[in-house]
Amino acid sequence: MTKQLLLRAALCAALGATFMPASATAGAIEKACRQSDRTAASPSLCRCIQSVADASLNRSERRTVSKWFSEPDRAQDVRQSDRRSDERLWARYKAFGETASRVCG
Repeated sequence: MTKQLLLRAALCAALGATFMPASATAGAIEKACRQSDRTAASPSLCRCIQSVADASLNRSERRTVSKWFSEPDRAQDVRQSDRRSDERLWARYKAFGETASRVCG
């Protein structure tokens, strides 16, 4: 009985995710990308960038980086910071950007 209940719950979750609109499941970076004023920010490019971010950055880093789309000065502050945590974030961000550029075009 419990196994059947778990299978039903998993099936419902899978079907729900399948039929949800893309914007409902978009990550922070994809949303920020789509809302930016950049003309090259197509839905497919933003999804690709989000996929690379999911593989390259942790959740907290993705939230931080997503804010940089609308406030690029924050990225500059992190880049110029002497804080060790900011230096680590900037290194991971640079690696993410290089990967996204290579993978997403």
